[in-house]
Amino acid sequence: MNALASAGSKRRWRWRLWPASLAGRTALSLLVGFAAVQAIGLAIHTFNQRALNNIEAQREIATRSAMIYRRIARAPPGRERAVMRQEQILAGPRHLRLTPEPPVHGSFALPLPARQFLRGSIIAFPMAKAIRPHGMTLRGAFNPPRIMISFHLPVGLWLTVISPFRPAPPWRTPGFATAFIVMFLLGAVMIIWAVLRLTAPVRTLAAAAEQLGRDIGNAPALPEDGPSEIATAAVAFNTMAARIRRFVEDRTFLLTAIGHDLRTPITRLKLRAEFLEDDAVRDKFMADLDELEAMVASTLAFGRDIAASEAMVPVDIATLLRTALDEAADVAPDGADSVSFTGPDHLTLRVRPLSLKRAVANLIGNAINYGGAARVSLRQPERDMVRIDIEDDGPGIPAAELDRVFEPFRRIETSRNRRTGGTGLGLAIARNVVRAHGGDITLANRPGGAGLIASVFLPL
Repeated sequence: MNALASAGSKRRWRWRLWPASLAGRTALSLLVGFAAVQAIGLAIHTFNQRALNNIEAQREIATRSAMIYRRIARAPPGRERAVMRQEQILAGPRHLRLTPEPPVHGSFALPLPARQFLRGSIIAFPMAKAIRPHGMTLRGAFNPPRIMISFHLPVGLWLTVISPFRPAPPWRTPGFATAFIVMFLLGAVMIIWAVLRLTAPVRTLAAAAEQLGRDIGNAPALPEDGPSEIATAAVAFNTMAARIRRFVEDRTFLLTAIGHDLRTPITRLKLRAEFLEDDAVRDKFMADLDELEAMVASTLAFGRDIAASEAMVPVDIATLLRTALDEAADVAPDGADSVSFTGPDHLTLRVRPLSLKRAVANLIGNAINYGGAARVSLRQPERDMVRIDIEDDGPGIPAAELDRVFEPFRRIETSRNRRTGGTGLGLAIARNVVRAHGGDITLANRPGGAGLIASVFLPL
């Protein structure tokens, strides 16, 4: 049981990291890839937008600096500083200096592309030929970032316009992030829709395989249409299902014929044994023939797979278990006090009632015969599975034999006495029945070696 719990926790941990379904894994992989492509595109766009914003900021600085220079250059001789002070009031964050030489302390030469762009923007600014600057220097400064444009006035002085360089961040551009968010959402919707459409045939195939495993005789055929790959898989699945049905039918027919042929000589032997004069010998013959007849009947029941022909109907599992316990107590009245049931009063499942009752009766009978008790507990559904535990007080089973006892004719008790050794088919029949329902049976020794727990798992 600890192993099952550990396996369940590992599956839950894997689910947190990686989806269990094919659709989930495909969708997640495509979404991660699509998000990576979108992120790369966003980074490229951000880089380009930043370059454009830098150019726009440089053009605005060049234009405003040229406007300031033109107004000061038009000033009457000797009025340059007065006009500069007036311009300083209008220049806002810009700083204006009028010096004999252009300031270079604490600055650096701008990169060639920036100098070419700024110079071209200033030259393109409309300005009378008489007041055009005799020279120009373009420099930059840090802390905070600034651009320093120095114009050589006709009067011989240098006018320096120091402008803060603050290009607009790319994400402040209208529609910068909106377009990428909308594109990602639309792409995610299309990816999820396409994945669900493409994996729908896989889910249909899985459901058909599950149905075939539960009900070989009545499982419907898959539609053989759709894309060529899906149609080919459907044809192969339907062909496989037909072959399995024929195999089961042939096996059932063969076993029925063998059973019929074996019963006749067994009956003749019983009749002849009645004429034996020695009572002890006659009793031994009759006991052996009864055992042989019981073994033939058990073998036929195991081989016929009676679960395959019985219809699935809603059944109250709690009532079925209580009925099986009552019948077991009637067969062995001495052990009636050692049987008990715990669980909900009612729990309905779609099962094959006769075959499931036989499987449960086999387990309860084993618990009473070999363990001296049968405590049956029915648990509420967990993760779409119903669990039935049947506990006894016997010596348990060696760990190496816990799974091997489900093999046909496999018995831990090696005597040929049917009251103690049985035929070795009870557990095999029970597991066949439960697996035909889509569930399983496991065996585990109780802690301390105080008995055995047979756990039956049935899907909702």
